[in-house]
Amino acid sequence: MQPPATLIGRDREWSALDDFLSHPDPHVRIAVLSGRRRVGKSYLLRALAAGTGGLFVTGVAEEDSRAARLRLAGDIARYAGVGVDLLGPDASWEELLRTAVELVVRHGGPGGLLVIDELPYWLAHSPQVVGVLQLLYDRSRAGDGPGGGRVVLCGSAMSVMRELLSGTKALRGRAVLDLRLDAFDLPTTAGYWGVEEPAAALHLHAILGGSPGYRDLAPRAPRRQTDVAGWVAGTVLNPGQALYSRSETEYLLREDPKFTGSALHYGILGAVAAGASSPAKIGGLLGRDRTTLTRPIDALVAAGFLRRDVDPLWERRTVLTLADPIVRFHHAVTVPRYELVETGGAAAAWRDARPAYSARVVGPHFEYLAREWLRRHAPAELRERSGLIAAAVVRDTRGRAQHEIDVLGLRSGGRRAEVTVIGEAKATVVPRGHADIDRLDRIRAVLSDRGHRTDRTRLVLFSMYGFAEGLRRTAPTRADLLLVDLAAMVRGAD
Repeated sequence: MQPPATLIGRDREWSALDDFLSHPDPHVRIAVLSGRRRVGKSYLLRALAAGTGGLFVTGVAEEDSRAARLRLAGDIARYAGVGVDLLGPDASWEELLRTAVELVVRHGGPGGLLVIDELPYWLAHSPQVVGVLQLLYDRSRAGDGPGGGRVVLCGSAMSVMRELLSGTKALRGRAVLDLRLDAFDLPTTAGYWGVEEPAAALHLHAILGGSPGYRDLAPRAPRRQTDVAGWVAGTVLNPGQALYSRSETEYLLREDPKFTGSALHYGILGAVAAGASSPAKIGGLLGRDRTTLTRPIDALVAAGFLRRDVDPLWERRTVLTLADPIVRFHHAVTVPRYELVETGGAAAAWRDARPAYSARVVGPHFEYLAREWLRRHAPAELRERSGLIAAAVVRDTRGRAQHEIDVLGLRSGGRRAEVTVIGEAKATVVPRGHADIDRLDRIRAVLSDRGHRTDRTRLVLFSMYGFAEGLRRTAPTRADLLLVDLAAMVRGAD
């Protein structure tokens, strides 16, 4: 089944769901689709249901069990084309879900589709729903239940969705598909918003990320870098707008039940936004022992608000970063200037915040985009052999220094891996030059001295503002060197 023309950037997910629906299995099959708010999960699944004649139902926030069951009964009745009192006001979850699956099978055969969107809202008051789905699945397998049916469970509360298939949970081993819908990458975001200037596209993605749902909430996107200041003041720094960073951040955070809204949770997010990337550094900023931060950090990671990566060269070193660009922007730019922003001084607040914005928002995001470019858009030969791609730190004992590596590619794993890529991505206004290549050469030598294989290592230099003339002349003479400017990162093609 072909996706609708209005669905962009979701070919992989659409194909996986199409395969899920068309599988010849004559029994109930279950899939899970998760993703943060506004990434387009509902849009994707509504299109899938519309294309297959399936039934799309959704949970509603702050609704109790009885109201939710009545709403579901009404959805089922409308789908069947009968009166809303078909199932009665006291129908149980088992009766409702069994009827829904039987109806979609009657309509579409074994591949008939039932989508349950925002499942965590149901689970908040009716945790037995997961057990009922398990029962329907098991009965179908035993020949005593619906003869087919495809059920897609969807939700935005990441901690809840991750636990659905964990440990001894009821659906463990029963869901055949577990999809995570991510935000758009930089090239897709630029195309979706209609932003052609690379610098403007970078700022848009650094502030809002690639969540397509933001486009309908924002005024026209900045077309040029010179538009960014006015656009920021009128949107994410405007308390009267839906995209005001304080409102949107609180909306995102309160959505997940593992986020209690405690001062400690907010403090941790603020510390990470300020550059603290480890429990020890966070504890130093907050005046707390790092051992007391384990549980709240774990909760923020489980809820998808923090990203935790492991340094591949130093496996005991974990690196914490903020997962949501708008949350990072809020803590780095808005929070320190609350009073000015909320009393109409957005333009002045933005002027004051520019150094912090460059260092704590654009800089880290540009490094992240460089790694994403290598994963998704680098020339095929380089992309396919890059292996694990991450940031890392390497100690240079001879030079008595410690080098931060923005982009590192490793193959074969272990302590003595093959280094495929060493890259640097600095968001500075100065064109990059030979000194940057000298630094990458030095890092390669250090890694070689430590026993890693570097004979085929590619050096990749990413720049927001281009390259010095001398370096542009040198690059074609070095087969191990690749220069990537911002235009190439936004273009995204091989």
